Amino acid sequence: MKKILFVTSEAHPLIKTGGLADVCGSLPKALADLSQDIKLIIPNYQALKTSENVRFLCSIRVDNRNINILETRMPDSHVIVWLVDYPAYYNYPGNPYVDEQGESWPNNAERFGLFCRIAVEAAMDRVHQDWKPDIVHCNDWQTGLVPALLSLEHGRPSTVFTIHNMAYQGLFPGSTAAVLNLPGKLWHPAGLEFHDMLSFIKGGLVYADYITTVSPTYALEIQTPELGYGLEGLLDHRKEFLGGIINGIDLDQWNPETDPYITQHFSAATLNKKQLNKYELQRRFSLPDNERIPLFGLIGRLVEQKGIDLILECLPEMITMDMQFVLLGSGDKDFEKQLQKLAHLYPDKISITIGYDESLAHLIEAGADIFLMPSRFEPCGLNQMYSQRYGTIPIVRKTGGLADTVVDTLPETLANHTASGIVFNEASSGSLLEAIKRAMILYSSPDTWKKMQSNAMKKDFSWQSSAEQYLALYENL
Repeated sequence: MKKILFVTSEAHPLIKTGGLADVCGSLPKALADLSQDIKLIIPNYQALKTSENVRFLCSIRVDNRNINILETRMPDSHVIVWLVDYPAYYNYPGNPYVDEQGESWPNNAERFGLFCRIAVEAAMDRVHQDWKPDIVHCNDWQTGLVPALLSLEHGRPSTVFTIHNMAYQGLFPGSTAAVLNLPGKLWHPAGLEFHDMLSFIKGGLVYADYITTVSPTYALEIQTPELGYGLEGLLDHRKEFLGGIINGIDLDQWNPETDPYITQHFSAATLNKKQLNKYELQRRFSLPDNERIPLFGLIGRLVEQKGIDLILECLPEMITMDMQFVLLGSGDKDFEKQLQKLAHLYPDKISITIGYDESLAHLIEAGADIFLMPSRFEPCGLNQMYSQRYGTIPIVRKTGGLADTVVDTLPETLANHTASGIVFNEASSGSLLEAIKRAMILYSSPDTWKKMQSNAMKKDFSWQSSAEQYLALYENL
């Protein structure tokens, strides 16, 4: 049994801004289910939702500040959670990283710098709980200073650093290093310095014993200039200690046989019942209820990363085909306006819902025939996995986790029962449109389509298999 300290700036259901929280909520639980002794450490934000009781654990003094550590547990699990309580830094409304205007909190470097220091104190058992981890598992830039600071400790635990998205690096002016009172030993270009700036993520990339990312393909992509954001050389240099482990999904939350948000439960054996969810989706958005025409769905952020511009370029031609399109999401105001305008012009073909709605997200996954996910890059991605679980065929670009979780439908993949989606290569509207037309042709052959749905629904996207890979990595360290 390993003792693991899991360090993260967000974890569902305590607090969530994105996919990082889903992973950091599920992976510790899956490791606990494999009988590991795991504790999660997170800042005590004002918006944190705790359902279990919270008790005072201890008080420690770091950088001339008194910081309290509180203890609670993850809802519905045995995972202990330590909350770093320092109201001057964490007792802000709303989001952990930005204010109501979407501007980064001006003292983010200090806030997450302090959080990293406390994680190090906990890792070295200077919080006097008679518990010292074997492994400290850090996630994304907010925790990047932990492996760096631990590298200076004698008898330290092993460190793992997981990159959830290389685009976010935690870059601050060089003067911040002095403000944070960082040891001079760490402040140089082969350490935390990045073009005269302080880079939190470099702390993880340079000093962690092992670096993981959230899919094997993304682990290769971040070693290239396109997706390495200036750190590809460092990642290439450390490639022996870099690997990808695909995220799992919450199989209880996303299960077509028990999902409380959908109209009709169904399974791979009762695929014909999926149709009732499609009718409900068509009814809800006043689309003609026609089971013969394919219904395309999309849930996600309306930003270029997700390829929304490619979809907008395809829509004028899609409207001329026998199809329907339902979208749920928000993001770039310009994309929102263009989509709403098309929905207004073609109300019997297109429905756009701006915002996020959990129950609608589940109904779209259950009721759509085809899910569009033409991302320019996607470290892992979750919706393509949810879609396959619901027998909704994803159209994806061959990148990151999409390349690792969706198998293109070709004569040979149909023959060996692995075909589960449509995959295209180039980030262009022409390639996407070709993939859409290919999906329409496959959809018009019910037997082939049903095979694809059945293959997709039988795939194992459980957290257990991911957790076993992490555990094997911990054993090897």
